Amino acid sequence: MTQLTLNALSPFPLIEPGDDLCEIILASLQRSGLSLAAGDVLVLAQKIVSKAENRYAYLNSVNVGEQAHALAVAVDKDPRLVELILSESKEVVRQRRGVVIVEHNLGYVHANAGIDKSNISSDDDNPRVLLLPLDSDASAATLRQQILSATGVEIAIIINDSAGRAWRNGTVGMAIGCAGFEALEDLIGSEDLFQRPMEVTQVAVADELAAAASFMMGQGAEGAPVVLIKGAKLKPSERGVDDLIRDKADDLFR
Repeated sequence: MTQLTLNALSPFPLIEPGDDLCEIILASLQRSGLSLAAGDVLVLAQKIVSKAENRYAYLNSVNVGEQAHALAVAVDKDPRLVELILSESKEVVRQRRGVVIVEHNLGYVHANAGIDKSNISSDDDNPRVLLLPLDSDASAATLRQQILSATGVEIAIIINDSAGRAWRNGTVGMAIGCAGFEALEDLIGSEDLFQRPMEVTQVAVADELAAAASFMMGQGAEGAPVVLIKGAKLKPSERGVDDLIRDKADDLFR
């Protein structure tokens, strides 16, 4: 029998810049009566990683360029926020009132470059927003190594974020960083139930686990940004999420 179990670590403390996520997560596991075993997966909301890495930006400190001014008028957004979106991005993919779809510097296509102001404290006179980690794969790899050093247990790490999709309504969790396993499992050439070789099937394992964990975390005031997954049976790998990012030439929506 195949079984997958997910446990959200809740309540979880609010994270501040410089906090030790490894130490906090291990303490939260202990409070929850949970322990790590080889092959487990910890899924972290991007927001707590960004907070720990002090990826805050203050809008009053942003110098707005001509491109950002023009785009801000077109999409009806604060020019300072638009400047941050552009600085975090390689190119603007789509735009309409209220939203800018970009290719983030890390490669994935994201609304507003993943910049967010929900669930963070802010001063109305000098609002601050939270950017994505500089290198989510590196953040995941570092945390994985810290947990290995502290516990002797090899686990996998996923950093997830909420994202929309070009062909569906609603947001789902997606992996923007991972460590310790194959994010994309290639089943091309393997046989189905009737011994027919599969021709195109690739499984976005990291995204599927990220979405499941995101459902447990919630999208509002739940305060459960870390989920422990047991039973995933992942294939070890040192690669990150790059395999999940479709080449622009193969992307029918760009």
